[in-house]
Amino acid sequence: MGRRLVIALTLLLSLTVYSMPLKAQSAETEERLTAVEERLARLEGHLERLVELLAGQSEGEQVRAVQQEAGLLAQEIQAVKETAATITSQEPAAISATVVSAASTDVSGEISHVPYAGYMELHVNNDGLNPTLLDFHRFVLMFGHEFGDRIRFWSELELEHAFVEGGEPSGEIELEQAYLDFLINPKINFRTGMVLVPVGIINERHEPPSFNGVERPFVDTVIIPTTWAAPGAGFVGDLGKGFTYKTYLTSSLDGTMFSAEEGFRDGRRKGFFESARNMAWSGRLEYRGLPGLNLGTSFWTGETGFDFQDLDARATLYEFDGRYRYDRFQGRGQFVITHLDDAAEINELTRQQTGINPNNAERMRGFYLEGGSSLFPSHFTHDLVGFYRYENFDTQFRMPTGFLPLNHLDRSAHILGLTYYPYPDVVFKFDYNIMRNNSQVIEALNRWNLGVGWWF
Repeated sequence: MGRRLVIALTLLLSLTVYSMPLKAQSAETEERLTAVEERLARLEGHLERLVELLAGQSEGEQVRAVQQEAGLLAQEIQAVKETAATITSQEPAAISATVVSAASTDVSGEISHVPYAGYMELHVNNDGLNPTLLDFHRFVLMFGHEFGDRIRFWSELELEHAFVEGGEPSGEIELEQAYLDFLINPKINFRTGMVLVPVGIINERHEPPSFNGVERPFVDTVIIPTTWAAPGAGFVGDLGKGFTYKTYLTSSLDGTMFSAEEGFRDGRRKGFFESARNMAWSGRLEYRGLPGLNLGTSFWTGETGFDFQDLDARATLYEFDGRYRYDRFQGRGQFVITHLDDAAEINELTRQQTGINPNNAERMRGFYLEGGSSLFPSHFTHDLVGFYRYENFDTQFRMPTGFLPLNHLDRSAHILGLTYYPYPDVVFKFDYNIMRNNSQVIEALNRWNLGVGWWF
């Protein structure tokens, strides 16, 4: 009977510990994971003691010994559960569509050994003027493969708006990533293929559980043209002491497609017969050396006038961002500014070719600040986050000589919302957007959004 009790306790312990959703989410969780490992070591010690107590004892003595040790085991299991709960209640660290890499040669803090993944988003949008829309916005599948210990492959294929019909305005299929990593050492690793331009927070970390709000921030849609991918090559690595970096040479943006309302967004060519006449240079440096803190800065620069004869117009983007989490509170912020050389010439040449003046600005600017807090008690396995974000984004911030700004494109937004996590990788979202602009004629429409997203 005593041995049967030990077997039962061992099975119970295994099921309890190994069914807990522990994941190495980020550097911030390492201390808690270490605590879990220490408690598991103590549990193993208790089991060894049980075996020793059973040896040479009568059945009654075995039962009493098992009962005594079972009480200690129960206490340790509860402690492990509580520690695990603090880990899984943190911000879900979605793999951010990055890289499959060996844990011993982790590239820039990215997640290791993931053969496949994916995420999905279903949205309901209402702007108070047009009919309410129900849209299966994204269905994304990611696949990776290991060619031995030193070469890794990662890819991301996205279907937007659920349905694609040839020759008709509908959804689209897009290859967002497809690259090889050649792992040299933690400080320097070579990457080539279709890569995400390493600018800002959302462009590389855009899975639904990783940010508040149904739609991605306006700054990360209008000023930074998220999702922004391009074919190219470069280096990534972990410099130590909390610093990681990425730097790439990729194809550039097409200046003939820039616009007053959406800035650089339509200049993305997405790997489709892109010009190799001029390559763009981008880079990002991140610091994650303190618990809960993540600071980053990014840049991008490239010639964008290559489709205009005798015009070498250069576009440049600079970005700064930060995220911080302490206990139940979280915050993030971002600032972006762009510069477009020869904006007046681009506007004039585009008008001559198309009959339409794009009214491109010399400078665009955007920023946002966001704060939030978990509303459920810390011991709950579910989480509810209330948040507020203020955004300011102006695609007509500085105009070239002879061109006037369109005031309705100097915009701001107050976003209030709730984010509910029934599980760290599943999220229900609601937000209300109070929209403003500087126009006395064109009214900015308030809107509300509902969404559900998940990641696996």
